[in-house]
Amino acid sequence: MRKVTRYSESELVEGCQKKQPRYQRALYEQYHRLMFGLCLRYTDNRDDAEDILQEGFIKIFKHIGTFRSQGSFEGWMRRIMVHTAIEHYRRNSRYFMVGIESAPEVAMESDALSDLSRDEILSLIQDLPVGYRTVFNLYVIEGYPHQDIADMLNISVGTSKSQLSRAKKLLQEKLHAHNIRLAQG
Repeated sequence: MRKVTRYSESELVEGCQKKQPRYQRALYEQYHRLMFGLCLRYTDNRDDAEDILQEGFIKIFKHIGTFRSQGSFEGWMRRIMVHTAIEHYRRNSRYFMVGIESAPEVAMESDALSDLSRDEILSLIQDLPVGYRTVFNLYVIEGYPHQDIADMLNISVGTSKSQLSRAKKLLQEKLHAHNIRLAQG
């Protein structure tokens, strides 16, 4: 097994900005698992997540010259990966978007999911329809407001809110089907 040299974030950024292959390889080795996990949250299968990951790293290497050390480098890479996943979603949205008409109306009386840990939620969202999952990830995990989600996905704010509500409802039903009791908040 080849030994992987660990570099500081600033060394990685500087080396990649100079297009030095050893730093590009090190950047990929240090961050690919974390970014792959992010990509998996936006797709139904490992192959698509791998495609998104590779496309995202190509963009990172291509645009690393635009990174300014004013914010988190990892956060900058995460934004590129999320936007790459959304582009993938848009290219395939005719297959994945769950329309408002196709799901029953949902009235949320309590937000029981807010009592779950982030890891518990992440393990449950993988089976959601991709449209629901994408909105859920963008709103709950990534922290985007509905207007930004609507703009990114070319949907209305109402559709974003509706899909989030339905995603939460499906998650609650899944929990109840497995007899997991939620604390009421």
